Amino acid sequence: MFLRQTIAALVVMLLAALPARALELIIVEQPGCYACKQWNAEIAPIYPKTEVGQFAPLRREQLNAPPDDVTYSRPVNFTPTFLLIRDGAELARLEGYPGQDFFWWQIERMITEFAGFEGATR
Repeated sequence: MFLRQTIAALVVMLLAALPARALELIIVEQPGCYACKQWNAEIAPIYPKTEVGQFAPLRREQLNAPPDDVTYSRPVNFTPTFLLIRDGAELARLEGYPGQDFFWWQIERMITEFAGFEGATR
């Protein structure tokens, strides 16, 4: 009995020590999306290597199959749409991909404003 209680207490302590679900950046895309293709060519290869990409790792979702573990603040109608997510809830979004410079500026601003990011990318 003592061993079972000790193990149960250790499991509870270990679970409590785990960090809250990490911040993530979801890209909602769909097949045939020209702007998605452009983003994938220009940004996708370097995003995970940046400080922003480390702070808010990328997750891919399809427009026609919203994830069960995320609550969007409103429906996603455009692709690509970038959603800043924490604990399964949307904090902010960027709809569309108007090019590299605007993407980096907007994503950095979103992550700084809504998640306290203090680094510089690239």
